[in-house]
Amino acid sequence: MTTKQPDLESAYSLKTPDDSRRLYAAWADDYDRGFAVQQDYRLHIETARAFVGAGGQGPVLDVGAGTGLCGMVLAEEGVGPIDATDISAEMLAKAMKKDIYRDAIEADLYEGVPAPEGSYAGIVSSGTFTHGHVGPEVIDGLLRIARHGAQFALSINTKHFETMGFAAFFDDLARGRIASLSLPEVAIYGPRGEGPHRHDTARIALFEKR
Repeated sequence: MTTKQPDLESAYSLKTPDDSRRLYAAWADDYDRGFAVQQDYRLHIETARAFVGAGGQGPVLDVGAGTGLCGMVLAEEGVGPIDATDISAEMLAKAMKKDIYRDAIEADLYEGVPAPEGSYAGIVSSGTFTHGHVGPEVIDGLLRIARHGAQFALSINTKHFETMGFAAFFDDLARGRIASLSLPEVAIYGPRGEGPHRHDTARIALFEKR
């Protein structure tokens, strides 16, 4: 029997944390070349640059860091130190080989990142808030480990943003817990992207913790 190779459709169909662990364990070795390069993936670039453009600085937590694509851009932009967190130990192992992260934290966002309150001056996430992954409710846990005034840059697949209630969630946060919210829309893939999702977009939620 031939085992189906991990792909974007598989990722968008995830149902449980264990599903995520299995998929990304199998995808880790080929993710950068077999997905990011071939599909002209650029969301990590857009997210990192939005963070820097908003004045973001370290120490920063790269949430859903995967193999470290977003962290590489942050490091190239002079941001640091950077810690990585992801549900997949295999993806984190690939990320740590890039020698850009201070620490790796294996964690399920629904259970919270095991870090002290106020640990980070910046929180960045690219590609984690999307179909089959996490909803807005995990942002509460990220706010806990962020300092007052911390800059956030969270990419959110536009369709996922609409179906999972992000707009109402951010409206509620903006009543006192966050400031300077903006939601620019960016392309997830460059012109060489292929397949049914090549024109997909994401919102980058830029805001500061009050």
